[in-house]
This record gives sequence, C-alpha cells and structure tokens, in this order.
Amino acid sequence: QVQLAESGGGLVQAGGSLRLSCTASLNTLSFGRMGWYRQPPGKQRELVAALTSGGDTVYAHAVVGRFAISRDNAKNTVYLQMNSLKPEDTAVYYCYTFRASTGLTSWGQGTQVTVSS
Repeated sequence: QVQLAESGGGLVQAGGSLRLSCTASLNTLSFGRMGWYRQPPGKQRELVAALTSGGDTVYAHAVVGRFAISRDNAKNTVYLQMNSLKPEDTAVYYCYTFRASTGLTSWGQGTQVTVSS
C-alpha cells in the first residue's frame, strides 16, 4: 500500500498562487502515472493534472496555462504549481498514484484549497 502525504493547500485571493506537494512512500519512478484530482463542493471528483512515468502530462481544460505538474524523483514528490487562481478552483485536492504492475490506485487524504473573490 502506497502512502501519500499532501501539503500546501490553504486560503488565497483570486489571482494568487499556491503549490501543492505530494510525497510518496515509494519511489515515484515505480508509478505508471501520478497526479492530482479535485472535488469542488457538491460536485464529483475530477482530474486536474497527471504525469506519466515517461514524462507526458495531461491537464484539465480549465487549468491549462495556469497549473503545472512536476516531479522530483529524488524526493519521491510530485508538485502542482497553481497560478492565477480563480474562485472556481476551490476544492479539496487529492494526490493519486497508479501502479501498472499491480493495477492499483492510491489516494492521499486531500488538501483544501480555497480561493476568495
């Protein structure tokens, strides 16, 4: 079972920035894919950004040009840099990993991001 520890959420004004971090208990190179989902209040969880082991990235349309996902394999950590934040970015953000060898997806506990207008 992979343990994921998230940090970096908080309250920020619209137009501001935050950086989320997610540190895994296993080397990030062991994951076929890892990234971030979010769940806005009263809505379903949705993909925000993902990073494959080969370095390819996927972003939700709503965050293209504002968010950037990156990984530090030496620290077993994936980051989500969020710029030009909007009130509609308010959500609980969840880190996840997917291991192709086991077919298992693991989730972090979630970190709250609140953007005030």
